[in-house]
This record gives sequence, C-alpha cells and structure tokens, in this order.
Amino acid sequence: MSNGILRVDGTKIVDASGNEVILRGAGLGGWMNMENFISGFPGREYQIRDALAKTIGPEKSQLFFDKFLEAFFTDADAKFYAELGFNCIRIAINYRHFEDDMNPRVLKPEGFKWLDRVVNFCAAHNIYTIIDLHTVPGGQNGDWHSDVGHHIAEFWTHKDFQDRALWLWSHLAEHYKGNPWIAGYNPLNEPCDPTHSRLQDWYHRLYSTVRAIDPDHILFLDGNTFASDFSHFDLETTAKVWKNTVYSVHDYNLLGFPQSGESYTASESQKIRVRKSYEKKVKWMKDNGLCIWNGEFGPVYGREQYDGVEKAQQINKERYALLDEQLNIYDEERISWSIWLYKDIGFQGMTYVAPDTPYMTHFKDFLAKKFKLAIDAWGCDETHVRQFYEPFTKFIADNVEPKYRELYPFPVWKFENRIERIARNILLAEYMVQEWADHFKGLSEEEIIKLAESFKFENCRQREGLNEVLVRHKDLRQ
Repeated sequence: MSNGILRVDGTKIVDASGNEVILRGAGLGGWMNMENFISGFPGREYQIRDALAKTIGPEKSQLFFDKFLEAFFTDADAKFYAELGFNCIRIAINYRHFEDDMNPRVLKPEGFKWLDRVVNFCAAHNIYTIIDLHTVPGGQNGDWHSDVGHHIAEFWTHKDFQDRALWLWSHLAEHYKGNPWIAGYNPLNEPCDPTHSRLQDWYHRLYSTVRAIDPDHILFLDGNTFASDFSHFDLETTAKVWKNTVYSVHDYNLLGFPQSGESYTASESQKIRVRKSYEKKVKWMKDNGLCIWNGEFGPVYGREQYDGVEKAQQINKERYALLDEQLNIYDEERISWSIWLYKDIGFQGMTYVAPDTPYMTHFKDFLAKKFKLAIDAWGCDETHVRQFYEPFTKFIADNVEPKYRELYPFPVWKFENRIERIARNILLAEYMVQEWADHFKGLSEEEIIKLAESFKFENCRQREGLNEVLVRHKDLRQ
C-alpha cells in the first residue's frame, strides 16, 4: 500500500509520513516509444509504422503494434521486477499515442488505455511509476528517440510545438493527479536547446501548466544537452521558484560503449574519470542543495551471435564491473536512479527476447545486417564500416576549418559523430525501413501475433549478470 503521494524535502524524496524514499529501478523504453536498437527496426518509429501500414494494410499493421504493446509489459513483468526488489519504473511515452500531427490538440483515448494498463500492473506490485515524455512534436533533440526524421531539434524554433507539449501535459496531469503510485512527471527527455534559454522558458510554462492542475506530484526536470548540463540555469528564477522538483541527469559513461576503444580494468585512473563524469553533471545541484535523480545510465553488452562467446563474456565482465563502480557512487550519494533499460532484443536490457522466438528467428539475417552496417547510433560497433566513412569525414574536415566544426550539441556530438549520424543512422537507415516492413509480407494474422508475442515475459530471458549487480545496490538501509 502506498503511503501517500511522494514529495521533495530538501535533497530527499519522502513519503507522506516524511520517511525517505530512494527510487531505484529501470526505464521502460522501446514500448510506448519504440526505439530501433530495442525492437530491431531501422530508423524512427513513425517511419516503420507508415511503411508497415502501406505494406500489409492498416488493419494488419495495427494488429501487430497493438499486440506488441500488449505483450511488451504484462503483470508477469511487474511481478518479476518487484521480486528483484525494485520500487520504481520510468515509462517512456511518445506524444503520437495521444495526438496526431494531422489532427493536433484532439486527444486519442487509446494512449491512456495502454499507459494506465502498465501503471496499474506496477501499482498492484507496489511499484511507483514516473511518466517520461520521451518524444514531443518537432523533436526536443536530434536523435532517433525523438521520432523525427532529421537531426535538427525544431521543438525549440516553433512555439506551437512547445504549446502542444504543454497541452498534452495538461491532460496527463489531469488524468493522474491524486494517484499515489505515480512518483512524478518527467516532462521532457534529454532536451537539446541550442539557445540554453528556451528550455528554462518552457520549464517555467510547464511548471505553471502542471501546477494549476496537479499541485502535488514531483516534477523531474532533465538538464540541457541530453540531460547533462544545468550550468546555464539561473538559480534565482528556476530552482528557487519551482517547488517539489527533482533535477535529472543521465550519467552514461563512455567506457561502457564500443566507441571508447578502451577496456574497463577498474584502474584508479578510470575510477577517477567515472567519478569526475558524474560530478560534472551534478555540480549545480550539489552546489545549491537540490534533489538529484539519475534518470538514465548503463553500459551496453556484448552479444555472442555477433562478438563470439569468449569476447562477449569478456566485454560483459568489464561492463558489469563499470556498472558496479557507478552504483557505488550513487550509493555513496544516496540518489535515486533508473537504469536504461528494462527490456530489449539483447543489447542492454535486464530482460531480452529469446533468440529462438518467432520475432528473432524471422528477423535474424536482417538484424545481423543492421549490426554489420552499424545502422543504429546507440552503442554501435562501427569496425565493419569505418573504411567507408573515414574518407568522407576526411573530405569534410579538409574543407571545414576546425573553428567551424563545433556545431551544437558539441561536444556530446563530436564532429565525426555528427557526420556519421546523419549519413548512416538517418540516411542509410531510411533506405532500410521498407526492407524491414517487407518481412511481414504474406504473413497470416496468427503469424503476426506470434511475432509480437515474442516480447512477452515468458518468451524472454534475463541478463543475470546485470541483474545481480543491480540487486546488490537496489536498497539503501537507513
């Protein structure tokens, strides 16, 4: 039974009786905001939805996506999650479930149908939920998970996009006000505002909009530039004005990704770098006595089918050690956290779709092709394609002086990284969307349902090494 709606007390989250509550768990990504590396498609969600409807018809296409939403998280998932001892899950949602771009500001009720279903499953197992608006009209950043077809975050240049996001939050707040199992609202995932001022302006409007409807639930506000930077926030007009607010960072560490080119050996110098990366992101909050939430973090893992058994095991041993070091820091800091990710097809999730399921066998060759082409930006191993992109990158570098290369969101997107994201993860991925959709040609409704049901808990495996590390850090005794 919930002990009332959670609130912020200084640097802590507390229940209605004033007892400290440290929220620890994972993000439910890839569900109400599908992502390519999580679910196995190329490009963006809106692209695959459009392509599939054109390929097999809107009825069969809707059948697949509805069955996918139904299967991805069920009571069995909530039960497993609770048995591990976690008390909160962050639910990533896409605005398109609630509003259509061709019919703006008209609420689609099926969005709440799916969201309520998981909120209620979790509540039945004493799990709090945080509603994370992962995708807004125009895109708040240029990455694939903002579900726009380009790399420019137009949310920051079109006021109507910003107004529509506030409209949606007014409905979300009205729907969930008073619900004690909602830990709070995460209004905007990983914003990238190049002006560093419009985010604060939008947060002011967001705060007024939500508080006029729901004065009680916590607001979890991401920093700018992929939830890494609060340095431009004016304390007097933000944190000193906003009540019942937690400030969110995403503490991904490069050592947990193939792009680092470096193995994690737990050396003292590496541990110092891990600590410095975290400290830089939370400096503003610590300097000003504010409450901190680590909304995303976590390495990606080796996969035996691509890396080989021995190499994958070694990669994962190193990545678990890195994760353990990060969690030691969070324990010391006594902060709440939400690791990315609860479920996927085998790259980062606590659970993953088994290789012998209909979905994984049907798309086996296509997924291998995606891996070799490094078509997904997230944690990609680009060794198979580096030879093709290096000459192109050199050509651009030869014609662009260094002083002109630092385009926002530099340095998170470095010069070379920006070129490859546009050329490979947007352009090349776009050409592969129809190929993914063509895998559904000729399938019966029964076969389509079986593909979607591959994502059910009973058809998944657990990443035991990851879960063992997380469970060791799930609970901080008073």
